[in-house]
Amino acid sequence: MSDVKMYQVSTLQALMLGYSRSVITVGELIKHGNTGLGTFEDVDGEMIVTDGVCYRATETGEVVKAGEDKGVPFCAVCNMEDGEWVELGTFDSISALKDQLNLIIDGHFGLNSMHMVKIEGDFELVDARSESPYRSQHVTLKNILGKTQKAFQFENIKGTLVAVYFPDYMDGINAAGWHLHFVSDDRTKGGHVFEIKMRGGKALINKINSIELKLPDEPVFDTYMLKKASGNDIKTVEQGKG
Repeated sequence: MSDVKMYQVSTLQALMLGYSRSVITVGELIKHGNTGLGTFEDVDGEMIVTDGVCYRATETGEVVKAGEDKGVPFCAVCNMEDGEWVELGTFDSISALKDQLNLIIDGHFGLNSMHMVKIEGDFELVDARSESPYRSQHVTLKNILGKTQKAFQFENIKGTLVAVYFPDYMDGINAAGWHLHFVSDDRTKGGHVFEIKMRGGKALINKINSIELKLPDEPVFDTYMLKKASGNDIKTVEQGKG
């Protein structure tokens, strides 16, 4: 496992409390990482960055290449270094996959470090979501997704899972634990992943021990009481369809 740097735009607390304004553009973001995930200005879909290309999953599950001028309010990316791929077996659930990833990083003394993982797999099922844009200020992400989120399923599909791991003590900066987005091999389908059934695949894992955090510059950012972001709401947004 390699040591690389995470580059993150804003914080999950800010996004949860409704700060979805552009902080940087996609063109700027790609200079800092070739792999990662996040969202776009006004929560306009799910972001998947892989092989140096930034994709946007729309509310229908269709994937398009994001324009360089597209605004980014929140994301985490890194320049993944190639290394040894780990063979993965069959998984009937996303929790089983996360458990296996935990065992792998624990075996390399990495539970207190960040990780970026790219999984190339063959999937019986990918249960996912994305959303349409909702321009707002101080409207929580939970409420926005309640209005705009659409769920969909992909069956018998090959593609890439981009997964980011943050340790528990960084909860709020990003989501503690694993967060996964998916894009199909033909780059036409994808989204934020709720559930999977995986026939097999392989994983490239990068251990990350440093982070550069780009916070918003505009004064309105300081009107958000970031500690008020609800841990239960974070779990609902990340893990549930509510």
